[in-house]
Amino acid sequence: MMKRMFAGSTLLAALLVMAGCSLAPTYEKPDTSAPTAFKELAPAWKDGSWKTAQPSEEMTRGEWWTIFNDAALNALEQQALDANQDLKAATARVGEARALNQSARAGMFPNIDAGVGATRQKTSAASLGLPSGTNVAPQTLYRAQVGFSYEVDLFGRVASTVDAAKADTQRSEALFRSVQLALQADVAANYFALRELDAEAEVLTQAVDLREQAWQLMQVRFKEGAIGELDLSRAEAELETARSEAMTVSRLRAVSEHSLAVLLGKSPAEFSMAPNPLQPVSLRIPPGLPSSLLERRPDIAAAERAMAATNARVGVAKSAFFPSLTLTGSMGAESSSFGDLFKAGTRTFLLGPLAGTALSLPLFDGGQRKGELARVRAQYEEDVAKYRQHVLTAFREVEDNLSELRILEQQTAVQAKAGQASSKASHLAQLQYDEGAVTYLEVIDAERSALQTRRAAVQLQGSQAAATVNLVRALGGGWDGSTL
Repeated sequence: MMKRMFAGSTLLAALLVMAGCSLAPTYEKPDTSAPTAFKELAPAWKDGSWKTAQPSEEMTRGEWWTIFNDAALNALEQQALDANQDLKAATARVGEARALNQSARAGMFPNIDAGVGATRQKTSAASLGLPSGTNVAPQTLYRAQVGFSYEVDLFGRVASTVDAAKADTQRSEALFRSVQLALQADVAANYFALRELDAEAEVLTQAVDLREQAWQLMQVRFKEGAIGELDLSRAEAELETARSEAMTVSRLRAVSEHSLAVLLGKSPAEFSMAPNPLQPVSLRIPPGLPSSLLERRPDIAAAERAMAATNARVGVAKSAFFPSLTLTGSMGAESSSFGDLFKAGTRTFLLGPLAGTALSLPLFDGGQRKGELARVRAQYEEDVAKYRQHVLTAFREVEDNLSELRILEQQTAVQAKAGQASSKASHLAQLQYDEGAVTYLEVIDAERSALQTRRAAVQLQGSQAAATVNLVRALGGGWDGSTL
């Protein structure tokens, strides 16, 4: 008997020593082929006007939009952070992940419960060693007891579950920052789009005014017989065309304003913004080294944490092939009378098998555990592929916006020359028409070309502003110190 107890105690001691041994594979971030420098970075931009990680002490970290030095944009960004519904949903998802993490950590501690109750039972004569046929009276027992159970983490199942939940929480927090950055960028992009439309509206308003004056002058000259009806009709057609184009811009502006209102967490009826034509945005943003992009992009951080969580779940799936050890027991008081329940002599205790342990060894499950392990391993490989794809996409987005800004800078200079030339051509055409050297059709063509070049210049300014915002977004924001 003593030998069996010694052997059982030795086995229990050995299992306890093994407690906490994790079966999860050693986690390492997969290698990514990060280039040494961005291909599309113009040499002149290497000493840009924006420094990425040196905000002033009074500035809230993460407020990258302040580089535009626009008070209206600053106010809109704050409104969006306070009221946007997508951001609130992301915040709730972070709270959910943190709660799940707390639930997983509870597995590291014993479960203790207490209860009071009564049972009615009849014991057999044989179990009491009495002769067959002896009548044993039924009895009522009252019990008050405290019970506990604790899973000894022999092969790291609990620890791996906690690691997975922790990584899931970190992933959720990174996804929150990704939603936050996307919201900030969308607000800035919509704001600059709205101002670009204001600038286009200003150009078209001036064009309408000039063409209305020209049409009125043509009416006078027509009445005097200086011109024919064809020139008068052409002047009227150009006037109405300009008015139509102005209405198109007005329609687009209304839609853009409605989109901005929703980003701010408001209905379109609650929001309006006074016209404010866009001024050129010529910031040069140094993107830093490509390797730093992997640390700054929240979506990449989220993809990496997803890998870590799945890696931990591989350990959980492996632990299912090995024994599990649960310690159980209860203690309290037991009496046939409720009034005597808490008196001396009513104390009782109960321990599970194997001196308070329940050792479970899986033998056969039809391949369920093997299938679960294969599934988790395949999911890990999927997460690795997704992570690498996120990295490649991030590099592409940065390169796209760098090339766009570099070419837009050159295109803006070329467009400015085209604008000067078209304005001069329009002026000369009008002078020559007044002298009778050219027809009014040539004046219309010159004016139309001048209007198109002015609108194209304004649209290029809008594209520059949008590309600047998109580059900041592709880089992961200015700096990241925001907390929930």
